[in-house]
This record gives sequence, C-alpha cells and structure tokens, in this order.
Amino acid sequence: MKNLKSASVFFLLLFNIYTQGTVIPNPAEVKSASDSVIVLAPGDVQHQEELLLLPLLSRYHYKKINLNDSLSAVIFDNYLKSVDLYRLYFLASDIENFNKSKYQLDNDLKIGRLKPAYDIFNLYLRRLKERQQQIHELLKTEFDFSSEENYMPDRKNENWAKDKSELDEIWRKRIKNEALVEKLNGKDWTKISEILEKRYRNFERRMTQYKPEEVFQLFVNQFSESVDPHTQYFSPITSDNFKMNMSLSLEGIGASLQSEDEYTKVTEIIAGGPAFKSKLLKANDKIISVAQGENGEMVDVIGKNLDDVVKLIRGPKGTTVRLQIIQADAGVNSKPKEIKIVRDKVKLEDKAAKKEVINIDNEGSPFKVGVITLPEFYLDFDAQSRGEKDYRSTARDVKRLIKELKNEKVEGIVLDLRNNGGGSLQEAVDMTGLFIKEGPVVQVRDSDGSIDVGRDSDPDISYDGPLAVLVNKFSASASEIFAAAIQDYKRGVIVGEQTYGKGTVQNLIDLNHFSKSNGEKLGQLKITIAKFYRINGGSTQRLGVMPELKFPSPVDTTYFGESSEPSALAWDQIPPGDYTIFNKIGNAIPKLIVRHEQRMKTNPLLISYTDEVKEYIDAREKKEVSLNETKRKKERDEEEEKKFNRLNERRHLQGLKLINKGEVEPKDEKSDPVLKETANIVADLFTFTSGRTTAK
Repeated sequence: MKNLKSASVFFLLLFNIYTQGTVIPNPAEVKSASDSVIVLAPGDVQHQEELLLLPLLSRYHYKKINLNDSLSAVIFDNYLKSVDLYRLYFLASDIENFNKSKYQLDNDLKIGRLKPAYDIFNLYLRRLKERQQQIHELLKTEFDFSSEENYMPDRKNENWAKDKSELDEIWRKRIKNEALVEKLNGKDWTKISEILEKRYRNFERRMTQYKPEEVFQLFVNQFSESVDPHTQYFSPITSDNFKMNMSLSLEGIGASLQSEDEYTKVTEIIAGGPAFKSKLLKANDKIISVAQGENGEMVDVIGKNLDDVVKLIRGPKGTTVRLQIIQADAGVNSKPKEIKIVRDKVKLEDKAAKKEVINIDNEGSPFKVGVITLPEFYLDFDAQSRGEKDYRSTARDVKRLIKELKNEKVEGIVLDLRNNGGGSLQEAVDMTGLFIKEGPVVQVRDSDGSIDVGRDSDPDISYDGPLAVLVNKFSASASEIFAAAIQDYKRGVIVGEQTYGKGTVQNLIDLNHFSKSNGEKLGQLKITIAKFYRINGGSTQRLGVMPELKFPSPVDTTYFGESSEPSALAWDQIPPGDYTIFNKIGNAIPKLIVRHEQRMKTNPLLISYTDEVKEYIDAREKKEVSLNETKRKKERDEEEEKKFNRLNERRHLQGLKLINKGEVEPKDEKSDPVLKETANIVADLFTFTSGRTTAK
C-alpha cells in the first residue's frame, strides 16, 4: 500500500473549507447597563486567552507574523467590516473617532488591551437601536412605488454616510426595496409591514443578546484572519457547538450554514446528503424563508439567530422542508426561488463514488465513455480501525468501478471532481496511484522548511487509457492535489474551471493546554501549520489547478476562491520532486483545444450554456435596482421568462420533454452539457493517442 509520512498531521481539519459554517453559538441574554443601551466589556478569561494567542501564532503559524502598525490597520478595517459590512450603522464621524485606535491595535494586542474593540461594538449596538425606531416609523405608511428612484443593495465599497440625514435616506430606500420585494411576491401592505417589523426586531434581539466572549471571538478572528483566512479562534461555547453540530451535521438536509449580515448563507453542501442529491441548493445561496411539509406557511428567517434557523430546517427523516432562497448566481433583481428537500441522514454509501456510461457520437464515430463521479475523498476510519477487510475508501471504490467500466469496454474515463471540496489526503494519494506506476504525488512543507512527500509506492496501474479530470471553482484541497498530480505526470487532461486554490494545512490547538487558570474553560485555535506543493514544485495555494481545456465560469473569483482572500498566503514554489513523466497524452493538447473550441462555437447546447453563463454574469454585475413597482416587475418578469425559455431550449436540444411554467425540472433529467463535452474531449484524446481514424 501507499505510504505518507506524518499522516496524523494531514488529517486534522485538512480540507474542511466549511469549518466556518455552523459555528455561531446560541447567545444567552446579556444584562444591560441601562434600560436602553447594552454595554459589553471583556472578562478575565478574554484577557487570558488574548495573551495566549499571540505567542501561539508567532510560534506555530506557518507564516512569520510581524505585528506592527501595518497589520494593525488591516485588523482595524476587517473588524469594522465584520461589525458593519454594508456601512448601514456608523457615520463618517464615528469612523473618524475610531481611527484613533487604527494604528494602536498592535500595541493593545501585545498587552491584552481589548477596550477599543468593545467600544466599537457597543456603539454599533446603540446605532442599531436608534435605527430600529426609524424602521418602525417608516412602516407606519405604505411607500409610493410609482416614483422613479433606484437603490444599491451592496454598499460594501461605498462611503460612510456623512450625517444622520444621509443615513436615514439610505435606510428609507433599503426598507422600501424590501417592501417592494414582498409586494411583488403577492403580499399586501399589512402583511409586508408585519414581516419587516418582525424581521428587524429579530435582528436587533439577536445582536443585543451578544455575550462578551462573542465580541471577543469576533475581534480576535479579525486578527487571526488578517494573518491568513483559515486561522481562526473558537470560543469555548463555539467549540462545544461545533463538535455537536459536526455530529449532527449529517441529520436534516446535509448543508453547513453561517450567518452573514441578516441572512443565513449556505457555506457547504455535504456530499451524499439530501441537498446534494436534490441539486437544488448550492454553496453561497441565501435562505430567506422556511416552511414545513407540502403546505406549511413560510416563516421569514432574515435577521433570525442561526440556531433558530437550523432548528426550523432540521427535522425527522422522511419529512419535507421547503426553503425560499436567493440563488448565489442570481442578480439583484431576481425572484426568490422555492425548493423542496426531503430530510434524511447522510450515509457513507450516498457520498461514495458512482459510475455511468455515456454513449456519444464524436466526429461521426460512436464512443463509450465511462464517468466516475466523486463527491469527496472519503475513508471509513471506524471500519478500518476495527480491522474490517472490506472497509469503504475512495481508492478501493474507484478501483472497483474502473474494473467494471473496463468490462463494459469503455474507450476512456472522465473523473468528475466538480464541487469536491476535499477530504482524506491519503485517499487522494492512493487514488492517484491507480493511474500511475509509482512516484511522489504531493509535497508538504512545514514552517521550519522541512518537506514531507506523499508517495504512491504501488507499481500496479488499474487504468492506463484516455483520462480527463473534470473540475470547477468548488474543487479544492485533495481534489486539487489529485488533479495537479495527473497534470504533472501528463497522465490525463484537466477540463473545466480554475480550482479553488486552497493549498494550506490546519491543526487545532486547545488553549486549555497552555492555561494556568483556576478552572475557567478556554477556547481553541485553528492554525495554519503547513503548505501543499505539487510534484513540479509549484504550490496549489491561490492559483489552484489551471485546466488545459476550459469552460466559461459563472463564479465571480473576486468574491470566491482563495485568491479572493486578501490575507491568503502567497503562491510560491520549492524544488520539484523526483518523478518520471508518465506521458499518456503525447502532443494531443493543442489538437484537443482546437476541437473543443470549435464545438463551443458550433454545438447548439454548448452555445446555450455559454449564453446562460453570460446572462448570470450580466445579472450579477448589475449594482442597482429600480424602486418603481411597474418597472421592477417588468424587469423581473423578463428575467424569469428568459430563464424559462433557456431551460426549455436546453431540454429541446437534449431531446427531453418541455416543461410548463411553474414545474420543477426533474433532477434525473437535468442536462449536463459540460459533462457531455468532457466525454467528447476524452473521445478526441482516444483518437489522437491511439491512431484510430474517426468517420466523416
């Protein structure tokens, strides 16, 4: 079997991109200093933890930390974003006053002084309470939706309001926009005002129940994430809730969630779960309402505490939950979409590798192409530790599927790693070994510069025929290591989109091990300790894996992917490993690209796909929406009509039955032009490397 040194290090939270999901604790009530204003202050535990964090980061983090004025400014800016992301509460004068501590936070952190962070949060709570009164007044009278004015929902990069009157106007438009959305969804003014009043009361209640340790977590994470985005502090409550949520995360719909502003956002779809199998919910979708069963009333969850939202979504196996969502790739004017998911538990077999055979016509010749879909790199640790001979693992399952596909006489194989966020590194190494003779697969460098090499030491090859690895922006970590190795050995071609680019290793440190406290429980620190490198010496960090044959991507890399994180560790390289290129693609790449690009321009299904991606991008780039009801309804109806026509156009090209408005596309009939084109690429690769002549 293959071998990997220091495996215990690699398996500790190695590829969990979603670890920031479901970590907001259920805040308990905080006593206020007066009837109107809540005042929070750090306790002894927070001071003790803060004094522990800097030495631990300095000693164990992969990056050498220089806590100076420059980093202080970054921490300051990030903390303001975490408190008031859309610049809806603070005034320019508040920011000017805060700026006094902008270059002082580094000194404060060194001595355990936390007062500036709490001062900022306490003022935010006061501004929140003041704003609640304006919302109450605005909702007393129905808005005039016939006037011509626009609203910009995303204010992250706008200037801070110069005074209260300017901020009042921003909020008037914000509430009017939310009211118009509800009106276009068929609600009358009485119901609209009730929904919005309750929504913002819920949000105010949630924020004013914050505890001192939650503010500490919020601030310290802006410090740790200013060093790198995967270094994170978990308070004691958060640590306990995280462990509980991980044990329960396979119950319900199979999705990890987190709070973002007033919204509940999907951070990860768990492979093999109900949401994954439904193909209706995706990462970065926002959940705005939840209903029980087929006919239950939708409950607005904007502004609700995350735990309350999770309780609504969870339920007994076999029951139905309906969600109203704002899709991640939808524009600012898009209509919310209602989806239905039947709750279930995620079983290992549901997330296991699966195969199918695609029969295609390539340049006039028939081809059989095998497809192995792999949602994640899994290993049944419990069964393995019990000594069971037939324990489930990625490499074992894929090896079996390869044998079955070879018996079915396929002429090439596609490994579909789209949306595969990672998993077991050892399985990625072992699976690579199914396609190469032997040699290094991945290099891991620690902070001291020492390098461990993950190797395939098994000379057996399960499959040596034409191979394509299909990836997208959601393919990360172990997926990137596998794809990079296949690319470096020239064993197959990489197809799809540039991958996520997470090339770092994290470990958990329990602060209680370093504490001299009198029994007070401390939190944990997730810290980046190492970096991944390809066998060619390049890092997968930030850059990910670049496919040789590309598809247009609907994902905005400005906001998603490792390169979108300002503090992400840099790309660099080390000496290459000692490996022999296993060239099974010859000089086929240029010819593959020519054929692929020809089909992208001439194949009606691929043209439709490209147009659809362009429409997503155009809708996403629209920054303002009209607050005129007639104009807004016309724009939204046109967008919905375009989407509906595009869906039926695609189904027509696939020879599938057209659907009526309001019907949901059957999940087992969803066309996948990207997968079909990848099968054509494999057929091309077979032709160019085998000498077979295609019919004309």
